[in-house]
Amino acid sequence: MSSLPSLFFDNLLPIILIAAVGFILQRTLGIDPRGFSRVIFYSFTPAFVFSILVSTDIETNEMLRMAGLSIVLSIILGTLSFVISRILQLEPRSASAFILTVTFINAGNYGLSLNAFALGDVGLLWASIFFITSAMLLNSVGVYVATVGHASPKKALIGLLKVPSVYAIPLALLVRVNDVDLPLAIWRPIDLIGSAAVPTMLILLGMQIARAGLPKRKDLLIASVGLRMLVSPLIAWFLVPILGLSGVGRQAGILQAAMPTAVLSTVIATEYDVEPEFVTGVVLVTTLISPLTLTPLLALLGI
Repeated sequence: MSSLPSLFFDNLLPIILIAAVGFILQRTLGIDPRGFSRVIFYSFTPAFVFSILVSTDIETNEMLRMAGLSIVLSIILGTLSFVISRILQLEPRSASAFILTVTFINAGNYGLSLNAFALGDVGLLWASIFFITSAMLLNSVGVYVATVGHASPKKALIGLLKVPSVYAIPLALLVRVNDVDLPLAIWRPIDLIGSAAVPTMLILLGMQIARAGLPKRKDLLIASVGLRMLVSPLIAWFLVPILGLSGVGRQAGILQAAMPTAVLSTVIATEYDVEPEFVTGVVLVTTLISPLTLTPLLALLGI
């Protein structure tokens, strides 16, 4: 087993340094993350999803197990945070913001990078399946949560249909199931564009951190951080054997569950005016303290 310092320097420090590039760019040049985010969202990410699903050696039933982990974990966290919001007697918008910060995970910017560094290409493949499922949930259920329950299921479905990666998934599965050999003239551009997703996601994360601030409600902040960074991976730890995940799949699933709050939560909270300052603050705090929780977790996972 590697020592804690070596785990940090080998796996987490590279992530911090890449994100620092985005932080510096935003602070010095004032680059707007929104335009950069759209490039990633509409081109890099769907290409990444397509190339990963087409090239992976993971069996379809194993993919479903990892997708199941993402879904079941989201249901448990969403239910838990909803119950806590009722106990704390939060107003509807505060409750929605709280649920967003606890339930939805930064499985993309941060999670893909850490799994790639810690577990290699196989870990990245497993983590990508969790990320794809998580992104679909955030863009559908997350939108519904942000509208304080006033949105119809139709609106949530429309939100999901606006996610480009949703269309990359069936296309990739068609190619995979029918064993289609794509021409190099088509495959190489897709693969090259997709390979830009992970580093650019990290740079975007740094840009968004540069614009974040601390929320005023410290009690709610502590609750969100504790549930997201400690309770979530603990739940995943018990779920993975039930779902039949083992080896690298088990490690990748637990690591993804331990990620900070999803950056996209701030976009949704801002769009629907659901206490965006609080959501952004939780993203900032969970991201900043993540090395303190993820380093020992890597050791516990035997990485």
